[in-house]
Amino acid sequence: MDRPQLDSQKRSLWQALKDAIRGTEADYTKIDLKRAIFLLAVPMILELVMESTFAVVDIYFVGKLGASAVATVGLTETYLFLLYSLAMGLSTAVMAIIARRIGEKRKGDAGAAAIQSIVLAVLVSLPFAIGGIFFAKELLALMGADQWALEHGYKYTQWMLGGNGIIILLFVINAVFRGAGDAAIAMRVLWIANGFNMVLDPLLIFGWGPIPAMGIEGAAIATNLGRSIGVATQLWVLFKGGKHIRTTFSQLYWDGKVILNIVRTSLGGVGQMLVAMTSWIFVMRILADIGSDAVAGSTIALRIMLFTLMPAWGLSNAAATLVGQNLGADHPERAESAVWKIGLYNMAFLIGVSLVYYFFNHTLMGLFTSNANVIKIGGTWLRILSYAYFVYGWWMVSVQAFNGSGDTRTPTKINLVFFWLIQIPLAYLLALEFEWGYSGVFWAVFVSETGVGVFTLWLFSRGKWKTVKV
Repeated sequence: MDRPQLDSQKRSLWQALKDAIRGTEADYTKIDLKRAIFLLAVPMILELVMESTFAVVDIYFVGKLGASAVATVGLTETYLFLLYSLAMGLSTAVMAIIARRIGEKRKGDAGAAAIQSIVLAVLVSLPFAIGGIFFAKELLALMGADQWALEHGYKYTQWMLGGNGIIILLFVINAVFRGAGDAAIAMRVLWIANGFNMVLDPLLIFGWGPIPAMGIEGAAIATNLGRSIGVATQLWVLFKGGKHIRTTFSQLYWDGKVILNIVRTSLGGVGQMLVAMTSWIFVMRILADIGSDAVAGSTIALRIMLFTLMPAWGLSNAAATLVGQNLGADHPERAESAVWKIGLYNMAFLIGVSLVYYFFNHTLMGLFTSNANVIKIGGTWLRILSYAYFVYGWWMVSVQAFNGSGDTRTPTKINLVFFWLIQIPLAYLLALEFEWGYSGVFWAVFVSETGVGVFTLWLFSRGKWKTVKV
């Protein structure tokens, strides 16, 4: 290739990158598929990388407070995972419906669905808020929390569950933007929200000047403040208008028909996340019986995993948008082609991550704690994962293909078998009955999640998802 051609390609790539970050009015059902993937995936990846960066920064600062503080975060997250299952399930349905309406060129209906999804998100958050504010200590005790968590850490749980409405709204409204193809807006919202989080985190945890040190409670307050700013930004942009979707104040009314469609579509999404998240609660309960170090090591390892999975999740979210919009435009083969392309990209990326996990697992853990036993436990999990981590990439993209089509129930049934009927019993058997301890839990997770990845991809290849109506 001669120099002029090389320079031209560089300019083209740079322009595409600027378009992806800035956002475009491109029709994702018509433009070149690789370009469509690039324009959607780049902001989605950057959005999720920022989210996971905050999670890593948060656990870094909390880690300075000791293993019990980290364990408190981990135990609280088991309940937040239940919340996330609702938020992500609802978001899955919202993204599928919005994408389908945009593909059908029905932007008015897309805006109406966006408003009703916000109403539904607020209603869903109320029970969690009440439970978290009034029963934080009881919830932690139920999960086997140590004395420090019950005396000091419960305030973290109160703030995180009490302010859960902000978390759900952040999920749902960004799903609206992603489904519409306004991924760049969703990215910028997360930058703003988590940028504030990362500044406020050390400030409120350790104190500075007239601001008192609030310890672990400060971490929760920082999260709530940062994400509240993010939600305010989302609402402002949504009513002002993005490049692909806009809502109006005239749409601010209860529409039972639209809400019922969102609920019906979201049941499968909620179910698949609920199965996976409740499975994780049982896993954490087993680890709590082994000791606080096991919980702390697993919590840190999970944050590292989430951080490295974010690019793959971003690509997978792009697949959901492309599947939904192209099915809406009656281009099922183009939708399937997008999934296979993105799956290959995911596999290549996660093979590289696997090598890092295998050779540098203790080094990664050492960035967040100096406790040798916690480092050993978390490092063991990262090493075990490295043996087939690339399967996760195919799992994520095939699940998002089902979700983007509106078929949220099939992944729920799959998760029910692999997580409840395989992962939980196997973890208990290996960890406690066979006395493998924490390594038994990690091997059970490895077996079940590798199996679910392979099976889900096989089921996707059969193609029944192309016929789903939303």
